[in-house]
Amino acid sequence: MTMVPMLLAGIGDFFNSIMTPLHAAMSFVLMWAYRFWSMIIGADQGVTWAVSIMTLVVVVRTMLIPLFIRQINSARNMQLIQPKIKALQEKYGADRQKLAMEQQKLMKEEGVSATASCVPLLLQMPIFFALYQVLYAAANGTALGYFFQQNPELVQSLVNAKFMGASLAGHFWLSDWSQFGATQVLALILVVLMTGLLFLSQRQLMSKNMPPEALTGPMAQQQKMMLYVFPFIYLFMGAMIPVGVLVYWVTNNLWTFVQQWILIHNNPTPGTPAYVDWEERMIKQGKDPKQIAEERRAKRQGKRNTTTTTTSRTVGGAPSNDGKPNPNGPRADGGGNQPPASDPNRVARQQIQRQQPNRQSRSGRTVKKKDDKSK
Repeated sequence: MTMVPMLLAGIGDFFNSIMTPLHAAMSFVLMWAYRFWSMIIGADQGVTWAVSIMTLVVVVRTMLIPLFIRQINSARNMQLIQPKIKALQEKYGADRQKLAMEQQKLMKEEGVSATASCVPLLLQMPIFFALYQVLYAAANGTALGYFFQQNPELVQSLVNAKFMGASLAGHFWLSDWSQFGATQVLALILVVLMTGLLFLSQRQLMSKNMPPEALTGPMAQQQKMMLYVFPFIYLFMGAMIPVGVLVYWVTNNLWTFVQQWILIHNNPTPGTPAYVDWEERMIKQGKDPKQIAEERRAKRQGKRNTTTTTTSRTVGGAPSNDGKPNPNGPRADGGGNQPPASDPNRVARQQIQRQQPNRQSRSGRTVKKKDDKSK
């Protein structure tokens, strides 16, 4: 029986050895952010602390961008080989051992790892947890992190700070509701914003950057269910979270939403509605989307060969290496680049477009209006 307490103590020591330096780092960034904004806005003010918390989120999320990009690229590469994995499953479905061997062989050939997309996420989790702990402790009057422990007056300043008439250390839930005031109003607004941004981020990811086949089946139903369950949980959690921590959470969710929108808009996953929209934008700009996609994939794989890519595929119907016209060039009628009939992605593209029956190009809408007027 003595082994269990010893094991738990060992896990606790290991956890503390990881979190202690992270607590120190978070308190350091927040301390200097507060001192910087104090020179501009003024010390011991709620708005100064609110902006300092936002600055802390921006600094941390900016430093984590390389991990985010690596996570997204790994997940994208796994998604790109899903058709090949599905073919292997159909071929070796009865032989599990052979299927596992062939899948490992495929991943090795494609340079894809099943765990590569999870590692960056796991590395980020302790950082976010430390950020939350430092802010939560400070809002409750506890100095967590070396630089807050060395400067306890900063913690007291945060506890006493008021932002828009609301206490940054206060929260929505009250034991005596006769004390309902500005703190509860601001907390409620922040909880709604925090929950709404989480919902929109998940909705944006599922509706725009997931292939049609990923939206069917038991796993897809679970994802759709979690789309509504997590915001519901957020609503109840937010009632007990200090306003200062809610400021952090809203800023963090806003960053996630904007960062995700930029990624989906400029570099969507192939085989998704967002990718079809991106292809249309590239064609309207006179660019070859297939060439751009190949160059990006080569860059991610570390196999950049710009000379071959440029000569083999050009925009405007220029000859390729074999002297034949480029089938992806603009049509003679000015209709822009169109995928050839033999394009292996044509079926998937048509399936995605069928999911958007009401979408119509701007030029098509203009012609329709002119025809209606002529009648």
